[in-house]
Amino acid sequence: MTREYLKKATHTAASDASQVTETVQAILDEIEVGGDAAALKYAARFDKYDGNVILSAEEIAAAADQVPEQVKRDIHFAHANVKRFAEAQKETIRDIEIEVIPGLVAGQKSIPVNGAGCYIPGGRYSHIASAIMTVTTAKVAGCDNIVACSPPRPGIGVAPAIVYAANICGADTIMAMGGVQGVAAMAFGLFGLPKANILVGPGNQFVAEAKRILFGRVGIDMFAGPTDSLILADGSADPAIVAADLVGQAEHGYNSPVWLVTDERALAEEVMRLVPLLIDELPDTNRENATAAWRDYGEVILCADREAMAAAADDYAPEHLTVQAGDLDWWLDRLSCYGSLFLGEETTVAFGDKASGTNHVLPTSGAATYTGGLSVHKYMKIVTWQRSTRDASRPIAEATARISRLEGMEGHARTADIRLKKYFPDQEFDLSADG
Repeated sequence: MTREYLKKATHTAASDASQVTETVQAILDEIEVGGDAAALKYAARFDKYDGNVILSAEEIAAAADQVPEQVKRDIHFAHANVKRFAEAQKETIRDIEIEVIPGLVAGQKSIPVNGAGCYIPGGRYSHIASAIMTVTTAKVAGCDNIVACSPPRPGIGVAPAIVYAANICGADTIMAMGGVQGVAAMAFGLFGLPKANILVGPGNQFVAEAKRILFGRVGIDMFAGPTDSLILADGSADPAIVAADLVGQAEHGYNSPVWLVTDERALAEEVMRLVPLLIDELPDTNRENATAAWRDYGEVILCADREAMAAAADDYAPEHLTVQAGDLDWWLDRLSCYGSLFLGEETTVAFGDKASGTNHVLPTSGAATYTGGLSVHKYMKIVTWQRSTRDASRPIAEATARISRLEGMEGHARTADIRLKKYFPDQEFDLSADG
């Protein structure tokens, strides 16, 4: 048996990219030319908001007063965990130098980018955790200018808990602007802000497309699509917990794929029975999202054994990968394509999404085959340097001249020639392409 689909998706997560691209490009072009006024025009149109774009210290303090004390404690708890993990990640990057050959020293330095633009969704859901994930990692990386940008709600402004989280995590500026106009404002340096060198954070398809179009002019964390999650479960898994975890991720949006891969038919059938029941118990908006996601994008796949299950997971390369099966160390060693891995029933995607310390800005749509998620590393440039003695430059120059001529790059070769003639005037060198 290869893979038996007990439930197969009828849709894919692909959107009408051409229409979205055309719309977003037109908005970006207008804002780049029109500046602050054009951004404000789109803010009035889409955000339905006419308050301050750059929040004042008084507005930030007023927002903090609206956040319940327990929520503040929870935000501080999550921030501490994310900060601790980010600091440990940063320690894995170190400046190095090595004597490549006697007299030639080369090195590596890690330098944080200056400006980080952190987009924090605030539409359907107020993503407090996104403020924690994006701003904290930028701060730990050492970025000098961190802008947190989030869509305001009509007559209200940015959700107070988002403002509070962004502030305590280290944002230098908090901006009340959403969508493409918010991304453009950070990238183009509007409203007196420094231009962002990197744009990070989740968002809807228009935000994601704006980041994609701007990539190259600025860095981005990754190309993002709808969130997706896969669970690997064997016969030891609790079907109620598996079903709850699938539903918890399906509520993200109507096009958020959730997948179950198992080698136990009875488990699969019980999960398929439970999922619709759990969806029916959700609040209205959440229920609508989860119903559509499970109906159109959900899959249940039956495999012969755990090796076939692991192969399926690697093929899907999910954003979130959960293992509810025996021998967790085997799975940790075997699995290779995922944004973030959750091992055992005792942890779940929501823990990583909100408070456990690992980052929730992760690769989607199979991108986990080639990249990981947001971390301090995304904000840092790994650059190299070298210096040499004249004696050490001799073999390097000889090899450079010959390789350059073989490639047809005579100008390159002559930069080596001139040094050899200066440093070793009494010696002869064969620097022709054929050696």
